[in-house]
Parts: sequence; C-alpha cells; structure tokens
Amino acid sequence: MKHEFNTPLAANALPHYRLGPMDVLPWIVAMAAFFSFDTYLSLGAQILVMVMFGLSLDLVLGFAGITTLGHAAFFGVGAYAAGYYNLHFSQEPLSGLLVAGGAAGVIGVLSGLLVLRTHGLALLMLTMVITVLLHEVANAWGSVTGGADGLSGIAVDPLFGRFEFDLYGTTAYLYALGVLFLAFLVVRTIVNSPFGLSLRGIRENARRMGLVGASVHLRLVAVYTLSAVLAGMAGGLGAQLTRTVSLDRLTFQLSGDILIMLIIGGVGRMYGAFIGIPLYMLMLDRAAAINPFHWMFAVGLMLIFLVRFAPGGLMSLGDGGLFKSFGRQARPAATTEGA
Repeated sequence: MKHEFNTPLAANALPHYRLGPMDVLPWIVAMAAFFSFDTYLSLGAQILVMVMFGLSLDLVLGFAGITTLGHAAFFGVGAYAAGYYNLHFSQEPLSGLLVAGGAAGVIGVLSGLLVLRTHGLALLMLTMVITVLLHEVANAWGSVTGGADGLSGIAVDPLFGRFEFDLYGTTAYLYALGVLFLAFLVVRTIVNSPFGLSLRGIRENARRMGLVGASVHLRLVAVYTLSAVLAGMAGGLGAQLTRTVSLDRLTFQLSGDILIMLIIGGVGRMYGAFIGIPLYMLMLDRAAAINPFHWMFAVGLMLIFLVRFAPGGLMSLGDGGLFKSFGRQARPAATTEGA
C-alpha cells in the first residue's frame, strides 16, 4: 500500500473528470447575469469575490479536512496588503492581487506550521485566536492600517491600461469573474492531482496516511498556504472593487458567515460555493430590503430547511440527479481501505 501513490497505477486511483454540459453552467449563469441584470453588477462583483473566498475555504475544509473558524484572517490580510500597496506604491490592479496573495500566504505558512499540529476543538480555537489577534493588530497599527477608520481613497488604474472601472460595475464584474475562473482552475487542478488524492486520504485517516509514508503535516501546511493565498487574493480583489478596507474584513463573524454560506451549498463539492454563496447573499439583500429589522429570520428558515432535508448542503439534493455531474470529481471512492 505504501507505493500505491508513487507508481503509475496511482493514476487509475485518481478521479477521472471530463468537462460536461453541467460544468459550464455556473459560467453561463454568470455571463447571463452580466447581460440581464446590469443594474446589479456591483453586487454581482461582490458575490464573485465571496465565491472565490468560499472556494479557498472549501479547499482546506472539504478536501483536506482542516476545520477552521479563522479564514477571515487571510481575507483581511490580503485586503489590507492590497489597499496599502495601492495607496503607497502602485494602483495597478493585477500586481495588487499578487501582493495580497503573497502577504496572506506568508501568514498562512507561519500560522499553519503552528496550528496544524493540533486538531479538533484546539484547532478551531487557534484559528479563531489568530483572526482576533490580527484584528487587534490592525486596530492598533493605525499608521499602516488606518486603525478603526480603515483605509480609504483607493483608486484603481484601468485594467490592462484600457478598461476603466466605472460606476456601473461593468469592468469590476468581468474582472472579478476572470480572477474567479483562474482561481477555480487552480483549485480543480489541485484536487484532481496526486497531491489532492493524498489530501483526501489525510482527510479520511491522517494516521494511516502517515503510516504509508506521506508527510501529513507538510501536506496540510502546503494546502493551507495555498488556500491562504487564494483567500488573500479574494480580499485584495474586494478591496480594489469597494475602494475601502475596514476592520470588518478581519472578524470572526466573517469567518462564520463564509462557513455557513459554504455549508449551504455543500462542502467538498467544488461547486458548493457557487450555489450557497450567491443564494445566501441575494437572499440577505432581498430580505433586508423587505424588512430591515428581521431579515435574519429568512436565514434561520433556510438553515432549518437544510438541516431537515439537505444536511449535506444543496448539492446533496442532486446526488442522484441534477447536480450529480458537478460533484463527481470531489467525492471519489475511498482508496485508503486495507492500508
């Protein structure tokens, strides 16, 4: 069993994934929304940012089994890094995303080396503590972060020197959609690679993976860092589109919100973030417009419905039907039996 992941036969253990009509559906819907709801493109761009954030969380939670309540730490660090870079160095958007991802990646690898030696409740608490500590650092380090006032006055240069960011959100939406698509390709490549297969093995039984020779801790740190980079780029993208960065990007509440959104769609299914996050954000927008004082009631009803009828998220409703092709590469048969 030890050589099963290192021989040519390992390729047969990988999930065979071919693009089908259902796999392009989210992108068709996104482009249809671009042409059909031109007055909501700014909200649509924010939804795409959060989908990318949720996708980064799904990489560690759904495929590596790393439970965390502190993913907002990377989102916030990326947002502040992109904002500071924009205000003091360059207003070019793509380089700002790289700075955001790099800053979050540094935090990811440093924190991962520490917290990923624990598991269960201790891991949850440590990830949450890191977010709280970074929130306090941002609040106290006013010369860099703006403190309680945050960073404002962010102005982004035209994309590729040609496409200006207008008030209608046209360029912002397409920019966010393009970045999300590239992030999705990265995540899909990772989870369908031998490295991704080993992560699923660790998720199912970390001790057994260690016994067959896999470097469990280093693999977890690696995927945790990759997830941090993607979350940081999502935060940087959000900062560029909203032109501001505030302390609410570094809160436990944001970590909880993105976790709930991902659970609504379905954890470990690649497309769970594409379903749960837009549904959650659009529902909040409509519920708040209808009743600004009791809008959370709608969220409560939805969660009760999910717990009762779809405990695995909305994607689980179609395990035998509509969404089957969406989740087939994310739920391969276990390959660690008999180790």
